[in-house]
Amino acid sequence: MSTRPSPSSRITTSKRSLGRTKAWKTTDSVSEALDKRDKEREKRWEGHKKRCRFDLPLGSTSHDDLIFSDHMCCCLGWSSFNSSAQLGFLPARFSRVSSRPIRRFHFKCSSSFSDSDPLLVKAARGDPVSRPPAWMMRQAGRYMAVYRKLAEKYPSFRQRSETTDLIVEISLQPWEAFHPDGVIIFSDILTPLPAFGVPFDIEEMRGPVIPSPIRSEEGLKSLHPIDLKKLHFVGESLRILRQEVEGKAAVLGFVGAPWTIGTYIVEGGTTRTYTNIKSMCHTAPHVLRTLLSHLTQAISEYIVFQVESGAHCIQIFDSWGGQLPPDMWERWSKPYIEEMVSVVRKRCPGTPVVLYINGNGGLLERMKGTGVDVIGLDWTVDMADGRKRLGSGIGIQGNVDPAYLFSPLPALTDEIQRVVRCAGPRGHILNLGHGVLVGTPEEAVAHFFEVARNLNLSTLLEDRTVEVPKLAV
Repeated sequence: MSTRPSPSSRITTSKRSLGRTKAWKTTDSVSEALDKRDKEREKRWEGHKKRCRFDLPLGSTSHDDLIFSDHMCCCLGWSSFNSSAQLGFLPARFSRVSSRPIRRFHFKCSSSFSDSDPLLVKAARGDPVSRPPAWMMRQAGRYMAVYRKLAEKYPSFRQRSETTDLIVEISLQPWEAFHPDGVIIFSDILTPLPAFGVPFDIEEMRGPVIPSPIRSEEGLKSLHPIDLKKLHFVGESLRILRQEVEGKAAVLGFVGAPWTIGTYIVEGGTTRTYTNIKSMCHTAPHVLRTLLSHLTQAISEYIVFQVESGAHCIQIFDSWGGQLPPDMWERWSKPYIEEMVSVVRKRCPGTPVVLYINGNGGLLERMKGTGVDVIGLDWTVDMADGRKRLGSGIGIQGNVDPAYLFSPLPALTDEIQRVVRCAGPRGHILNLGHGVLVGTPEEAVAHFFEVARNLNLSTLLEDRTVEVPKLAV
């Protein structure tokens, strides 16, 4: 196995990321690079914006034109474009020169399959693959030094997750460092809330805070159909990510399940008891059903929007679904997930859908009934048991315990190989059983992906014997 430099010190120097590297990773030249690019952008903007139209013909852009989203420049206009500069952030993708013609940034939903589809997409639909694709939940975040440095400059999480250039930069940090098989957009399951009438904030100590929880019919009056224009930064980011990875990885979008989103809206933020929303199941079921139905419709539209913006695959997080007894989950979460999956099947056929629930050991068979393509296992479920319970007709994702990334690297290697063997020859996406923990060594993450890239299913599955650890007395 080759020796790799520390991810935090590694600088990507490919042509694609040269502008971004100079602007962000070489700290001594940040100001100089920003000033130079800002002047170039101002000089060339006036002429270029006249040519920016939705009907821009393919290949009509010259070598010296700026690479950027036609949707962004036409819809946002100069004032919004200039606001990024006022924040102190130079959008590198808007100033980078390319020898390639601009391609349109709208992706049609299609049911057709191609040999050129990313490895993760092939595995999600059960195609034969030589190795399982690998990515990590929360693979962009505080464990990376480059992210912490950026967060110091932009301390607001909502600014980082709602500014196109910051979203793209953060989403690509693990891609440039580790080259996973999936690049998930840096966002949050609560991001779409203001777009359908639920304002929220994120406080340093309390986390998400919703100032006006919805617990009555009166509260329902604030809801309205989702306004996707207010989520333009999500669409723009997915378009750019799709271009940046160039088919070498799947671009992943994600949403929260209606029950989980509803929990935040009813409780007014995070909770450990879920008493308000659980009691509503009995005291105000009509209000809760109306809320969940509205969320289902809004989130379904949001999924389609992400796919049409460039997402290859969608993951649904029912983070708090595991807090429900199985029969309650069957009534208050499953039907709404089924409805969302049905919408995706009709409007975006061929788009794989993954469902992850934290604490899902008692829900696996019920999760299978939602119609999703892949079930994500948390680390508390044995992979062999999960595969046996779900069968071979559905994909499975996971489920290395995130704590293994703090273990000696040989132990991590053994666990990765064990999980892959237990998952079987088809339909497995290698992942953690939960998100990357704060403080995780970057070297361990690099090792995880290095091992994943060197896996060979044919060789690994020749010996399916899994050694059972012996207890020392």
